[in-house]
Amino acid sequence: MASPTGNKGLGRLRGKRCLVTAAAQGIGRTTVETFLREGADLVVAVDFNGEKLKKLQSLPGVDLRVIDVRDGPAIRKLSQQLDTIDVLFNCAGYVHAGNILETTEERWDYSFDVNVKSMYYFITAFLPKMIAKGKGSIINMSSAASTLRGIEARCVYGASKAAVIGLTKGVARDFVRLGIRCNVICPSPVATPSFSERAADLSDSDKDHIEYLETKLIGRLATTQEVANLCLYLASDESSYHTGNVFTIDGGFTL
Repeated sequence: MASPTGNKGLGRLRGKRCLVTAAAQGIGRTTVETFLREGADLVVAVDFNGEKLKKLQSLPGVDLRVIDVRDGPAIRKLSQQLDTIDVLFNCAGYVHAGNILETTEERWDYSFDVNVKSMYYFITAFLPKMIAKGKGSIINMSSAASTLRGIEARCVYGASKAAVIGLTKGVARDFVRLGIRCNVICPSPVATPSFSERAADLSDSDKDHIEYLETKLIGRLATTQEVANLCLYLASDESSYHTGNVFTIDGGFTL
């Protein structure tokens, strides 16, 4: 099946300032490009990989920041350097492969630091600015591997992504009266560079997910543009009545 293309740009984010983590490739990069195409005044692109991030430097309106999402002080410093942010997209994530007996304490902590604690850092750094403005959209990246579905050899990953759903609902509930919206996206496997690398390992369960989607469900993996389109909707004022909602984009993966 042919995948849909992104729209030509209708200025749906005109006047907004956005921040995207894991911006150097995959969903993050496509979302940066989509936000800029839709008229965002500024998109702060955050990633720890400076070399890959440089590939975005030619885009008008982008502000590149090489930061590890586990670095709380660096994130707070970034917040002090920016006047305001209207949209925060927490995209950074790490996929650990293995069941719970194959998960070391170090990998458990690393998974939660990247997948959950990073969101704590960014939300606590930028939420006060949103509150002061009386408006803001926070978008968190979770996964179909969470409370939605158990995935083979993804125990700590699923646990951390389930925590993201709980975090999202908590933030949404606490600040709903202050103009803040916080929603979470739960995709099935997406055709990203990192997913392709994992799927190339014949012992990894991702190869089975590809076969399941391609032969029994929708016929293909999701594209990064399809996920970015959902991020665009949640970043725009079109989604003004959505908060605390779980958006599953999975081609039937969790049916």
